[in-house]
Amino acid sequence: MKICHDHNLNYALDGERLFGIRVSLDSSDPFNRLLGADWERFHWYETAKQRNQALKEMTKEHVYSRRGDRPIITLEPVARSSHADST
Repeated sequence: MKICHDHNLNYALDGERLFGIRVSLDSSDPFNRLLGADWERFHWYETAKQRNQALKEMTKEHVYSRRGDRPIITLEPVARSSHADST
């Protein structure tokens, strides 16, 4: 896929991304009705350090949330072998 503006990327697209974060919904989250109980999304990174930094950022309180709001999501660090198919 051609990227229109390479300078907007936060990371290179050509590296092997083996370290990930699995995002899923808690069973009590009302979005389960919209997305389904089996919904999940993966974010992949080249290094465990990049993944861990992203995980740290994802667990922070969102700056635009109301005070006390907490998303009901599950964030789980994952890894895959270098020969696995891309997600």
